Amino acid sequence: MPILLLAIMMLASLATWGESSSTPQANKDGISSGDQVNLTFWSWVTGIDKSVALFNQTHPNIHVNLENVGGGPNEYNKLYTAIKANNEPDMAQVEFQLLPTFETTGSLIDLSQYGANEVKDQFVPWTWQQVSLGNSVYAIPQDSGPLAMYYREDIFKKYNILVPTTWAEYADTAAKLHAANPNVYITDFPPKEPGWFTGLIWQAGGQLFGIDGDAWKVSLNNPSAQKVSTYWQDLISNNLVKTEPNFANGWYHDLQTGNVATWISAAWGAGTIQSNAPQSAGQWRVAPIPQWERGQTANGNWGGLTTVVFNNTKHPKEAAEFAIWLNTNEQSIDYMIKGSNIFPAHRASLDSPLVNGPISFFGNQNIGAIFKAGSEQVNVNFQWGPTINQVYNDIGDYFAAVINRQSTLNEALDSVQEGTVIFMKGQGFTVTTRRFAHD
Repeated sequence: MPILLLAIMMLASLATWGESSSTPQANKDGISSGDQVNLTFWSWVTGIDKSVALFNQTHPNIHVNLENVGGGPNEYNKLYTAIKANNEPDMAQVEFQLLPTFETTGSLIDLSQYGANEVKDQFVPWTWQQVSLGNSVYAIPQDSGPLAMYYREDIFKKYNILVPTTWAEYADTAAKLHAANPNVYITDFPPKEPGWFTGLIWQAGGQLFGIDGDAWKVSLNNPSAQKVSTYWQDLISNNLVKTEPNFANGWYHDLQTGNVATWISAAWGAGTIQSNAPQSAGQWRVAPIPQWERGQTANGNWGGLTTVVFNNTKHPKEAAEFAIWLNTNEQSIDYMIKGSNIFPAHRASLDSPLVNGPISFFGNQNIGAIFKAGSEQVNVNFQWGPTINQVYNDIGDYFAAVINRQSTLNEALDSVQEGTVIFMKGQGFTVTTRRFAHD
């Protein structure tokens, strides 16, 4: 991430909104003692209202006004408009993969000048690497999504199948399960979940973006990505996985009935299963994500939030204070765990009973311990690019064509690669790339 952010800063003048100033408009010392600072914070996280209320109660000279302007893309679209108009909020919620995009606007404050590095060691290392450049810090991590394998223990026992620990064993299990019962599949391959697929590439050691001097290196069809796509293409071609959209009624029904026996997902997936497949309580367990080579301990990530401060704020010191407090105060984090089932990036909070303890829905297994170990195994050097919205949209479109048997996953990655290079050049970025041959 440090190299990534350095390149973003170098290239910011070429980007669409590159003319935005990166200098705070307000005096860094804030306001005179005794006056109350009013700050606006955009977030869609359930339970964070209690965190904000606690901050306001314990910081009488600062008042944070919480606004939910919509989750994810809805918030981002409004932020882009606000940045152009020089009217963004003081702080906002931004996912890890979107940080480079916002960096190219030149609108984020370096929080290191307000003490951010003093809390560096309180966070899971890879999450801090995602938000920092040397001693500069452009966001405070909030939560993350290390991967693991949710599986139906009852189904595995019924068909006398062992829990797979490698991807080769996982493919064998897919064949055995479907042969034993044609209505049962090892899992679902969701065509419109690029974040999930990117997490698998991350685990395999792939790098989608990098820096080549003063240019972006784009390698969306890199060898590790091809390995992942070839693997899942085989499962799709052999009809060993379902291909329904995630988070839809049919998919929830499959979780409930056991038509899918596993779900490779992030820590936050536990809440998804509990909320949408309540009749399967007690049947689910969690195991580490399968490895490409036996004995490895590599992991990837799907999802995760940060808190950023915009340079349009009149009170950067106080805004930074809130961003740091929000994501390091254990009571604040507990409110977000209870409200949204977040998996904290704050290391001490991973030992909270709310995260690290037996869960009856999962047969009293301490699934938090699995994800805690997995979070320490996420590759710290993974880098995002500055046009991830375009990349994700293209992946969704081209993968949908794969499901319709119009192409293959490798061909889809080639198309996404080509489209990304064209799009980035059109945005003014200098791009280098190399063509990867298929195995």
